[in-house]
Amino acid sequence: MFWIKFGLIVIIVFVIISIVKLLLRNLLKIDKVKKEFFSFNYINELHRKIDKGLRIFSAITLITLSFVMFFYYEDLIYLTLIAVIVFMVLDYMVRAFFEWKYTQYPKQSILTLSEMFLILIAIIIVFEFKLLNPLLS
Repeated sequence: MFWIKFGLIVIIVFVIISIVKLLLRNLLKIDKVKKEFFSFNYINELHRKIDKGLRIFSAITLITLSFVMFFYYEDLIYLTLIAVIVFMVLDYMVRAFFEWKYTQYPKQSILTLSEMFLILIAIIIVFEFKLLNPLLS
C-alpha cells in the first residue's frame, strides 16, 4: 500500500508541476527551451563546477549524517530529511540563478523556482498530513 500511495503522490505532483509550468509559460510569455530528460543541463562551465561541488558536498554530508544517525542518534531521522530538502533547494537556487544571469531566456528561472516551491510544498503536505504512514510512524 505504501508504494501505491507513493506512486500516486509522485504522479499528482508531476501533473501539478506540468500544469503550473504550462500556465506560467502562457501567462508570462516564456519560450519553451528544449532540455534532455535525464541530464544535468548546465548553463555554462561555472555552473557545471558549482553544481558538481554542491553534489559532492551534499553526498558527503548525507553519507556522514546517515552514518552518525544510524550508529548514534536513530531518533533524529528528520534531520536527514531536512538536509535533503536544503540541498534540493540549494540545487534549484543555483540553477535558477544561472538561468536568470547567464542565458538568453532569463524567464526560465521563474519556471525553475516555481518547480522548486511546488516540490517543497508537496513534501511539506506529505509530512504534515502523514500521507505515507509507514514512513512517518
